[in-house]
Amino acid sequence: MDYFVTVTLLPVWFLWTTVFCLGAIIGSFLNVYIYRFHTGKSLGGSSHCLSCAKQLRWFELFPLFSYVALRGRCRGCRSYVPVRYFVVELMTAVLFVVALQLATSVVMFAWLVAMFVVLIVITVYDYYHFIIPDELTAALVGLMALWVGWQYWGGGLTLIDVGWTVGASLAGSGFFFSLWFVSRGQWLGFGDVKLAIPLGLLVGPHSVFSFIVLSFWIGAVISLIILGWQKYERGKRRLHLSAETLTMKSAVPFAPFMIAGAVLVYVTQFNVLSLFSFS
Repeated sequence: MDYFVTVTLLPVWFLWTTVFCLGAIIGSFLNVYIYRFHTGKSLGGSSHCLSCAKQLRWFELFPLFSYVALRGRCRGCRSYVPVRYFVVELMTAVLFVVALQLATSVVMFAWLVAMFVVLIVITVYDYYHFIIPDELTAALVGLMALWVGWQYWGGGLTLIDVGWTVGASLAGSGFFFSLWFVSRGQWLGFGDVKLAIPLGLLVGPHSVFSFIVLSFWIGAVISLIILGWQKYERGKRRLHLSAETLTMKSAVPFAPFMIAGAVLVYVTQFNVLSLFSFS
């Protein structure tokens, strides 16, 4: 962020606000993309209510603010608008600010933004459909390959470093492959095996282990929270994970946990082994 403050001579709060709003706008577009992805529907056309098909007016299309102002309901039929729309817009806006904070150049900012966009789409799509489209994984692999190549040509990585990075990501993917193979696809899907490759490239050779462990920790904690919430709210409206109530034997999309673990490790440089070091 210091780079952008120096180059643009704009105050920090203005940069944060601008990037946050840009992220919310992109998040609004991602909602449309996710909803229409693999449905054969065009990305063009006006937005409309999914319940009554009423075309939305311009003042109903402001990211975040319209959802809050309308209290998550359609202005026409008063049916609930999925909270996913608000969450995706907010998550995209926050990650754009994170990208601004981490970036040391325009190129790095653009790469981070593109990566976060793809990760958001994968997260939400897997959450709702229990599948990771190969084209999204391929796009993520391409972004990671570009970044590793950029660091190599810029002198930040040696050829040996690149080898270790690729090898570690393949090893991480191999671990997930072993789980998939032993369980015959019951514990996780093969899409998760493929997703581990670009996520391993993202965190680097020294953090693949932390990324894997943190993924399982996050998955366990969130699943237990949902189970506890369902028990507390028994008989009330359920959280959407599947058509059935979540149980200990339910299938749960694992890609969101993998992505959360990888992003946390990348942003914070968290090392799981540091928790067990004794001085």
